[in-house]
Amino acid sequence: MPQKIKGFSKLSKEAKIEWISDQFFEKSEEAIDLLKKYWHQDPKVQKLHDEFIENTLSNYYMPFGVAPNFMIDGKLFTIPMAIEESSVVAAAAKSASYWLERGGFKTTIVSTKKVGHVHFIYQGNADKLRAFFKQVVPKLEEDTEELTANMRARGGGIIDLKLIDKRSEMEDYWQIEALFETCDSMGANFINSCLEQFSQTFQRELKAQENFSKAEKAIQVVMCILSNYTPECIVRSEVSCKVEELNGDAGISPEEFAQKFKRAVRIAEIEPYRATTHNKGIMNGIDAVIIATGNDFRAVEAACHTYASKDGKYSSLTHCEVKDGIFRFWIEVPLALGTVGGLTRLHPMVKFSLDLLQQPNSEELMSIVASSGLAQNFAALRALTTTGIQKGHMKMHLLNILNQLEATQAEKDTIVEYFKDKVVSHSAAVNKFCELRGIEKPEAVKKTK
Repeated sequence: MPQKIKGFSKLSKEAKIEWISDQFFEKSEEAIDLLKKYWHQDPKVQKLHDEFIENTLSNYYMPFGVAPNFMIDGKLFTIPMAIEESSVVAAAAKSASYWLERGGFKTTIVSTKKVGHVHFIYQGNADKLRAFFKQVVPKLEEDTEELTANMRARGGGIIDLKLIDKRSEMEDYWQIEALFETCDSMGANFINSCLEQFSQTFQRELKAQENFSKAEKAIQVVMCILSNYTPECIVRSEVSCKVEELNGDAGISPEEFAQKFKRAVRIAEIEPYRATTHNKGIMNGIDAVIIATGNDFRAVEAACHTYASKDGKYSSLTHCEVKDGIFRFWIEVPLALGTVGGLTRLHPMVKFSLDLLQQPNSEELMSIVASSGLAQNFAALRALTTTGIQKGHMKMHLLNILNQLEATQAEKDTIVEYFKDKVVSHSAAVNKFCELRGIEKPEAVKKTK
């Protein structure tokens, strides 16, 4: 049984690995060898990776691919994607080529504001607090001038400060809500530093007010923190063409395809069960680029799913319209991204990704990421409304099955060729593999026959 350990974080990496392998693995040498196999061959690069997080043992590899032929706002991109799921990169690339011939993706940056709050409890007179807040705003701004100097020089900084009364939802609960422009950085540390200064200044200035009682001056600051929900940091990406120009190779007429596609989107707009899977597919395209460019995919996921619920019910992030012979498909999502700071100057693959994207600023990256999500969703819906989702997905998944079976390259080539005109399933792939090797089929496969 594993033993409790004190001071684990103070151990060297080698000592951490030795303890882990001894405590949790019967074949401790194999566990150690596996971890070391994924160390970078350059010790300096490995040290850089070790210092990204705490208690580092090794590196966790994820496939890094690209989707070419994305025409976005008249500029051609090859988009980097870091993801482990089969068919995502292929689907994005297929959609990119499809829309390249139909005018490409057109984007609009609706807004780039980010938000943070000082959450506090106040038990005094509301009108007095509101009057005081108006009076103290200039002081809040003045006390953060040193923090905001660099950001203001780049065109950003504090945009607005508001006092929000939340007592209808929680007793004595108030907020100072702050809007920020962080330019090409994600800005989390900048925002949180400003919020903490707001809290200190607010409490200090309140204590100096003679018309407030001692109890009213004793506000309780609960926390100062940015919000990853950024409904004012929005990008829109859209594709459109004449209905007659749609489809091409899926075996149904353009008019039928347009109607089926529109209905599929509508189902995702009204049915949360479908919307969840629908939006998950969108996030396949979004997250893969977020990870490749060193941005925070957890923050983006949280913001997008909250935004999908903004009208009181979870719904689709994409929308479709067929009107006057024109097919339009678009996405509108909150994307708080950065191209400077964080990992952008540290992680070699992040730098590579941003170079590949021709060094975009944060707004350009928002457009690229949104277009990737829209492309992924188009590919999924196109498959769902025509050939079915499994045909393409399982063809891509076939190699994963064959790798699990430890097939040789020659066996892979033969089996992939065999399934070119057949439906792929796990049992069918195993069956063909066993047949090729002349070995007995597993019981599970026998039962499916």
